[in-house]
This record gives sequence, C-alpha cells and structure tokens, in this order.
Amino acid sequence: MHSSHVLLEEPIRMASILEPSKASFFPAMTKIVGTLGPKSRSVEVISGCLKAGMSVARFDFSWHDPEYHQETLENLKAAVKITKKLCAVMLDTVGPELQVVNKIEKAISLQADGTVILTPHKGQEASSELLPINFDGLSKAVKKGDTIFIGHYLFTGSETTSVWLEVSEVQGNDVVCVIKNSATLTGSLFTLHASQIRIELPTLSDKDKEVISSWGVQNKIDFLSLSYTRHAEDVRQAREFLSKLGDLSQTQIFAKIENIEGLNHFDEILQEADGIILSRGNLGIDLPPEKVFLFQKAALYKCNMAGKPAVVTRVVDSMTDNLRPTRAEATDVANAVLDGSDAILLGAETLRGLYPVETISIVGKICAEAEKVFNQDLYFKKTVKYVGEPMTHLESIASSAVRAAIKVKASVIICFTSSGRAARLIAKYRPTMPVLSVVIPRLKTNQLKWSFTGACEARQSLIVRGLFPMLADPRHPAESTSSTNESVLKVALDHGKAAGVVKSHDRVVVCQKVGDASVVKIIELED
Repeated sequence: MHSSHVLLEEPIRMASILEPSKASFFPAMTKIVGTLGPKSRSVEVISGCLKAGMSVARFDFSWHDPEYHQETLENLKAAVKITKKLCAVMLDTVGPELQVVNKIEKAISLQADGTVILTPHKGQEASSELLPINFDGLSKAVKKGDTIFIGHYLFTGSETTSVWLEVSEVQGNDVVCVIKNSATLTGSLFTLHASQIRIELPTLSDKDKEVISSWGVQNKIDFLSLSYTRHAEDVRQAREFLSKLGDLSQTQIFAKIENIEGLNHFDEILQEADGIILSRGNLGIDLPPEKVFLFQKAALYKCNMAGKPAVVTRVVDSMTDNLRPTRAEATDVANAVLDGSDAILLGAETLRGLYPVETISIVGKICAEAEKVFNQDLYFKKTVKYVGEPMTHLESIASSAVRAAIKVKASVIICFTSSGRAARLIAKYRPTMPVLSVVIPRLKTNQLKWSFTGACEARQSLIVRGLFPMLADPRHPAESTSSTNESVLKVALDHGKAAGVVKSHDRVVVCQKVGDASVVKIIELED
C-alpha cells in the first residue's frame, strides 16, 4: 500500500496514470456518508451501498415522518447483517429551514422576469403566482434587492428544478419577488434559502427535539447533524438536550455550517462540536462563487489541526440523474480529499438519485486515487508544528506511532482503545496505511443493570479518515496484562489477514496501554 504512494510534486510518468488501480479491502481511507431515501431504502440497495463503501447512513428529517425512516433503518440493520459491514447512523435535523408547502403536489411553472408572491398563509394553494411558506417573519427579515433561492434539494440557480428570486417589494406579511430564471418546481416541499439574511428561528426546533427524544433515543443514534449551526451556543444547547436523554449522552454532534453567520463564528463552533459538515449547497449561495474554495480550504485545515472530522457535501450533483460525474465534479471530489476532508456526504445523489450504488462506488474510487498523491510528509510536519511543544502524552504517542509506521513501511497500525480517542489522534496525523482501531468494551452500570460500552465508539470512527474499527471481546480490558493483550492482538491480526490488509512478513505498528504506560511497538509477522 505504501509503495504505491506518489507525489504530484514529483515527475509522474504520464502512461502510469492509465494503469488500473490495485484492488484493496478498504475501498478508500476517506469515508462516505450516504443519505437514505426513496431510491435507497430497500435491503438490496442498502447492501449495495455498504459494499460500495458507505460507512455512515444519514436520515434527513426534512423529508417524511419517523415511521418512514424507521422502516428504512430496519432495512439498514438487515443489510448490515447480510454484508457484515458496520454502519453508523446520523440524524439530520430540520432546524430553522424555510420551506415552501405545495400540498396538492401540482408542478409549478415559473417564468423568468415574471413575479411571484411568498406568503406565510400556509392554507393557500401553491401556484405560479403564489408560494405559501412555513415562516411568518420573512417580510421583516428581507428588503428590496435581497436574493432568495427555492429548490427541490438542489438549488444553484442554474438548473431547471430550482429558482432564483430577487425581492422587489414587501407588502405586509407578503414578499413580492422577480423571477430570475425559468424553472418548474415539482413535489410537495421545496427548501427556501434567503441569502445572507438572519432568520430568527431556534437552531433546534420543537419538531427536532421531538424526533430526537423519540426516534433518536429508540435507535441510539451515533451522530446528530445540527443543521444551520450559527453559534457555539447552538452546539452547547444541543449537547445539554442530548445529555438529558441518557442513552444519547455519547452521541456526537456535527455542526453543519450553512451560512455566513456560521462562517463568522466558525472557530468557536469548532471548539464545541465533535465534527463539522461544510454544507456547500446553502453556503455556496451565501458566499460569492470565487470565495467558496477559500472557505473550504481554510475550514478543512482548521478541522484537521483540531483533530476533528470534517465532512464535505454537494460534490457530484449531476449523478442524481447521470451515471458519470462531470469533469469538474470528479476534480472537486479529489480536491476535497487533498484539502483534508475526512468524509464525503452524498445527499440528493443517493436519496432520490437514480444511481445510488454507482455514485458511492465512483466517489470512493476518486478518493482512493487522490489519497495516493496526498502529501503526507508535508501534512505531518505541519500538524506537529501546529500542535507545538510540549505535546500531551497521548499526542506524543499518536504522532510517534504514525512516524514509526511510515519509517518501517508498516502495512497497518493497530490501536487498542476504549473511548476511541487514541485511535482518532493517530488518524489526525493522516498515516498512509489504515488504522485498525480495536475497541475494547467497558462494563458500566446505572445501579439497575449492567451494560457494555464500545459499539457506539466503534461506529463513531466510521466517519474518520483512515480509521477502521473492530470490536474486541469484552473479557479483555484495554489496560490489561501483556498476556491478554497478546491474545487480543492475535485476533486483530487474524482479522487483518482475513481481510487481506496484512500478510506474512509485513510489519505492523501496535499502539496499546500496558499498565499505566502507553507503548508503541513494531512487530514483523511470521509465516
């Protein structure tokens, strides 16, 4: 795996670009989050998605009711059993999302240069002249000349399924807009985005809280994607809410940065959140086009240095209807990897796209190719410099394990962990080989019953680049004697051999705790 690593800065033999890539057990180090929906909710399709490389399933509650999502989740569980591939669950909140309600689901045709009225009177029927919305404060928030986008999951203002409006005047509670492009809106619900305008609605709505405390608790979700995170306080409030729900105190919160307000408070949000989702759909509208790449690079760098997973969205929109991405999209996926993204999130492409499995497969292949030319040496030096000295004990062990693995050309790093923190720190240094995270379950009690922790921690590493979890036997504690550690290590190595990650005479770097000490050791496998 290591020997195939080349750098773009070095001369590449052009013919070598055409050589087929070697098949690998792990399709890519970069993870793929797939949104499950109408076109991707059968056991068969979900199984295909898991085999193609999806490791996190996202449930978007802007669409459908909890019962619908529960059916999909049961199918996911069945697919996990069939494929024997772990998959984490992410609940995506609705948040202060503005929506146009089209109760009768009749197609609405809007013509360029015409006018349309946005009204808070939801009881009215949607038409080419009038669009009812779910918010009565829009007329107070916008002014003449402001930009509004309305679309069906995708809205760039260029395709025919979304429309770009300009506010011409405000009449009481109604907002009169000029239509900038001809479009046809189909379906029962369209998202409305008012560019660079603050919407006075809570980040966690009452509907969100209801869904989290029922569906979320029932299914012990691994991740909460907090839509429209605008301040660090939003994350704190969400965490406080989760902590009261007992079973969800371990759930990780990923702050979704969707507008200028979130961008302005990015540093504080990053400190509070467990990870970041760069929602480039909404953000791409709020930012001038020439600034989008700059935000992406700056945000990913900050996430990388903080050791927190960063997820990029909206990469292959055209694959919603096509079997191949555009050239720009293929390059965009690769650049997201080179910029330091941990995972790629697919929305409409898998939710209602015609080719969910193929999309995941192609995105995975592009990621794998980009990883081969990722400048790990430069990245490692930058990270060490950023962390500074003196390093914490854990940080020192993690960076040493990665440095040792690269020097001896190890095929894999094996890390024993109970909380997952040690493994995430190793992954922070972006080793060129996979990190096998052996999660040791811990026994805990609430005075009424015993239970093991570990499964959730294992699934939560499925969104971190290069981290591949396996659950150890709970009879082996993480800080154990050397003899029990050896038996767990043997199980991990056997798992690696079966998966084709390690073979005879390979070198493996092992990171584990022995008593109070943390140890990094290099072992060479025998026949």
